[in-house]
This record gives sequence, C-alpha cells and structure tokens, in this order.
Amino acid sequence: MADSQESRPDTRNPQAKELYTKAGELFEQNRFEEAIDLYSQAIKLDPVYSNAYFNRALSYAMLNRYENAKLDAQKVLELEPNSYDAPYVMGLICEYEGKLDEAREWYERSLAKNPNYEQAKTRLAMLAAKLGQQAQQTQQTSQFSFGPSGTSFAPSSTKAEEEEETVIEEGQIKRVKWYRSNTTFKDVVDLKKQKELIYNNIILAIKKPELLKAYGKKLGLGVLFYGPPGNGKSYIVNAIAGETQSNVIVVRIHEIVDMYAGNTEKNLHAVFEQARKHTPCILFFDEIDALGMKREGGGDQMGYMRMAVNAFLTEMDGVEKNPEGIFVIGATNQPWDMDPALKRSGRFGERIYFPPPNYWARKAAFKYNTRNMPLGRINFGRLARATMGYSQADIAEICDKAALIPAVEEDRTGRRRKIKMKDFLSMIKTHGSTLDEWYAMIRKEIISKTETQIVEGKKTEIVKEGKLSPEEKVQYKDLVKDVKKNSSGWHKFIVKLVRFIALYLF
Repeated sequence: MADSQESRPDTRNPQAKELYTKAGELFEQNRFEEAIDLYSQAIKLDPVYSNAYFNRALSYAMLNRYENAKLDAQKVLELEPNSYDAPYVMGLICEYEGKLDEAREWYERSLAKNPNYEQAKTRLAMLAAKLGQQAQQTQQTSQFSFGPSGTSFAPSSTKAEEEEETVIEEGQIKRVKWYRSNTTFKDVVDLKKQKELIYNNIILAIKKPELLKAYGKKLGLGVLFYGPPGNGKSYIVNAIAGETQSNVIVVRIHEIVDMYAGNTEKNLHAVFEQARKHTPCILFFDEIDALGMKREGGGDQMGYMRMAVNAFLTEMDGVEKNPEGIFVIGATNQPWDMDPALKRSGRFGERIYFPPPNYWARKAAFKYNTRNMPLGRINFGRLARATMGYSQADIAEICDKAALIPAVEEDRTGRRRKIKMKDFLSMIKTHGSTLDEWYAMIRKEIISKTETQIVEGKKTEIVKEGKLSPEEKVQYKDLVKDVKKNSSGWHKFIVKLVRFIALYLF
C-alpha cells in the first residue's frame, strides 16, 4: 500500500513507523510470522495505521490465515474509504479461498477507484481466464490495456457458455446452473491411465453411442472418481465436457439437501430434469458420499438421509433405462462411506482412482502452472523433489503465491523482476502438504489394528477392524495401498529427508 494513501503521514507515531519498516524487511524475506508480530506492535502504538493493517493482511494471506487477513483488509477500508489497495488484497484473499466470483468483484472495485492500478488489472485478467470468461476478458483488455501477463497460469475450468446462477426458493431448486467448457485433455497434467479409462468408459458413450450399440455394449450411466483430495477429480470433469462438447451441471450437495421433508427429493428430481433438457449433459456430484452415505443407523437425520439416497437411486434407475445424453460422475475422497446400492454395476459400477502425483507429474505440474509466468532460472526437478507427497492443488497454490512475492515487492519499490527459485522454495517451506494429515486421518478409519487390553486381569490382543469390508479392500486396493505406504513411519521419514535435501541443499 503506497504511503501516499495514508490520511495523516506527518503525524504517524515514529516508533510505529520504525516497527513498520522492520516488518517490511521481514516480509520481503518471507518471514511472515515475525512480520505479523511487528505490524501488530505498530498497530498497538498507532491504531489507525492503515498501511500496517494492509501489510499484515498480506502476511496473514501468505500463511493461509484468511479470516485474519479479511479483518485487516476491512479495517483498511474503514480507515481509507478511497483505498484501491484494500479491495485488491480482499480479491487476493477470496481468490486463495477459491471464491473466484467474489474476487472478481473486489478487483473491479479496486479498478473503479484507480483504473491504472496494474496489479489489479493483471489479477483480473488472470481471474477472467480462470473463470473462462473470454468475452469479458477481451472487453477488459481494450478498456484497461492488459499486457501479455493477462493469461491464466494455473489449471482452470474454461467455460464458454453458461446458464445463470442456481435459484433456490424456500429450500426448493427452481433453476439449475449449467455451463459448457473449452478445457480438454491437453490442459490436464499427467493422468495418462485415467484419461484412457475415461475415454473408454465415458467419452465413447457420449460421443459414439451407436458404436457401442453395434457391439451389444450397454451404454454407461455413471463413473465414480475416488482418491486423495486435490488431485484432479473435479478438474478433469471440465476436460471431459470439452472433449465431448457436453453441458455440465455441478450438483452442490448443500443446495440439494434440505431439512424439510420432501424438498431433497424434489431438488434431486429438478437437477435430473434440467440435465434431460440440456443433453448431452454431465451431472457431476462432488463429495457424493455426503449425499449417498450408507443407509444405516437411526434417528431423524438418518431417516431423511435414507429417503434422499432412495430418491437418488430412483433417479439413477430412470437414467439407466434411458441413458442416452446423460452421464453421471461422482467424486469422493472416501468411497467406503457411500451406500453400496449406488456402487453396484449400472450406477457407479466403474471406479477410477486418482493418485497423488509422482515425481514426473509434479515436475510437469510446476511447468504447467508457471507456463505464463516471467521466470528466472528454475530447477523444476528440485521443486518436484521438494514437494514429494504434495497434491496437484498444493502445487498450483504454491506457484500462485510465489508469483505474488515479486508483485508485492514491485508494489513497494517500483522495481520489476522475474520470479526466482527462492520464491518457490520459500512458499514450499510455508505451505506444507495437505495430504500428510489426510493420510494419517484416513489410516485410523480404514486400516485394521491390534490393541492390547486388560481383560479379567490378563493382557489380551484385540483386533479392531477398519471401516472397509473385505470386498471394499479389493475394490479400493490402490487407495488402501497408498494410505498404508504414505502413513507409515519409514515412508514419512524418507519423504522428510527428500524434502529437506531439496529445500536446503540441492
């Protein structure tokens, strides 16, 4: 935030200014926690120090502490109503949270206050590409004179055409949002085996149903994508839509499920009816286990969830009888929590596993996510080693935040530079793998373990079974194998060693 925007620069507390300057030096060294401490001290001495609030918000954002960042950015807006920097940082926070529409509004608000604000122009252009709003991007290019940086550098769901937002009234869906995608398999890093399975089981069924019929092959109805979070299950749906020129309806479980009796079933029916009106259409149920959970237990909650699952089965049966033009894809991180009836052949009988990226896939992901960045000399192999055990989503976020470091520096100093290796390494140090904790949590749920207990004064070994049935252990053997491997003490030691060597040695 430029000092020229401060409302009372000459009356600023000298000690607070000194702390602010020292905090800025720590920020440039990516020592964000220490910077936050000094910014906080400056604010304590001078509660209306808007620059300190602004830079502390950026520091919080770099550490993924978004709620704190938002509070500071809002404080800047209170202190400096005409600030164009504060809406910009709010846009960054929303973008990091995945709230892209909100981010766009904040960037536009920033440009409304300062049409020449280059950082907001660049982020808005990148965001437009992420959202796939090509027509809007062209309009903004002529209005704001974007440079070559106005392109997407992270995987995006490029939507060429879409319906208006989903409309829900009194718990019932009245209109369902749908869109078309321009993303194809060329935009999907690695996943060669998964692409082949998808082509054989989904794309052929949508593009060439007559070919399958000629050989007496039943048309597919549904496929289940499963695996650890952040590894392309959701993103590849847009590529399938682009390859098949299909419409897409993303079914959000929180919009479907309603507390009042009958509404959930009506909402499911409305979604399937909308798909029938816009064939060829892909219905994508993300985190499908939240809707199709096993129909066990009792109580009111389980009662209406059983009714929801039954309604889902009824809709799936209807599509099974007339499958042409509709394909249902479900995605889950925990397939064993789904109701078995959903997983039988003809519904979600086909299962495709999405593993975490290996070394070559991580290297390719770094190259893909930085393809439009102004890079210095980058050792992609070292970055791939430093992120052993990271997800595709982790790598995309690391690249995005590494680009912010020189952007913030230019905002403070006016000097432009390329993104360096040290920027990526510093972000990796502050951004741990989201999969480490996930594997540890899932292991407790699905892996059998032996415990020693005292029974009638004697030590007795008792085997506690995990959630998986013997059949599910076979069905999801790839995931079970990865969970066992990645949560074992020896593997975790190797991963830490490889990461350490890559980060600090070579």
